[in-house]
Amino acid sequence: MLEKLNPKTLFFVGLICAASGFLSPPIALLIGLIFGLTIAHPYPADSGELAKFLLKASVVALGFGMNLHEVLHAGRSGFLYTAGSITFALLVGLLLGRLFKVEKTAAFLITAGTAICGGSAIAAVAPIVQASDEEIAISMGTVFILNSVALFLFPPIGWALHLSQEQFGLWSALAIHDTSSVVGATARYGAVALVVGTTIKLARALWIVPLAIGTAAAKKTKGQIRWPWFILFFCLAAVVNTYFPVLAKFDASMSTLGRLGLTATLYLIGTGLSRATIKKVGIRPFLQGVVLWIIVGSLSLALILKGIIAF
Repeated sequence: MLEKLNPKTLFFVGLICAASGFLSPPIALLIGLIFGLTIAHPYPADSGELAKFLLKASVVALGFGMNLHEVLHAGRSGFLYTAGSITFALLVGLLLGRLFKVEKTAAFLITAGTAICGGSAIAAVAPIVQASDEEIAISMGTVFILNSVALFLFPPIGWALHLSQEQFGLWSALAIHDTSSVVGATARYGAVALVVGTTIKLARALWIVPLAIGTAAAKKTKGQIRWPWFILFFCLAAVVNTYFPVLAKFDASMSTLGRLGLTATLYLIGTGLSRATIKKVGIRPFLQGVVLWIIVGSLSLALILKGIIAF
């Protein structure tokens, strides 16, 4: 029935509903997924570019609602955790790629996306390893599928295990692929979880730079490194919120816009996941991604519950 309606009209109606706050982040993602899986996307390339820009702009806007001292505390705490988590995920991911006989480049991209920050990490290292369009699509598809599942799955698990907001924010930052779903999941859980999750996730995203440099050195290539400048602007926004109380109303408005922007981003990400992408992923790369994600998520959760990792 949906296919009989104008795809362009449906796309923009969904986008407007998501951006207006009429939809919650999980519902926006769900509606986007339904659209992507049932209708031919009218603007696939433009939608993808908009999602990338909107994600970065929304994260910066969210900074206007955060206290700099909390951001710095979370960043310091998260630096060592993310270093250990990323190193472990890279080693295990590459081993799993060999075990499931996944093509080396695709296996590396899936591993990098799981270890650091999903699609952003894949986009950063793909040119350096000279990945083909098909290898990029396979790795992106694997990560996006699991990223979508995480947004729905993590909050109920957190509530069932009675995780504190700090614990849930830390777990989400270490175990969910993309920043968009970390923000979406932690925003459902609570304001403190949002601060912890977003900040530690951004600290994790900074590892894109050393990974890209290390990959370029190993491959002996001179691919362009994409620096995550938006993280600096996020910190500057937190500075404004912390030290310029006269701008309180402006800060609150920007923070609200950031939340709405993230909801719209999740909708756009959902619309980009098509049946063709799922078919292209294939069983072996998807198994690599699933098993690696389960190992990283389960181990980080166990360490948090035991108090070995704490905020």
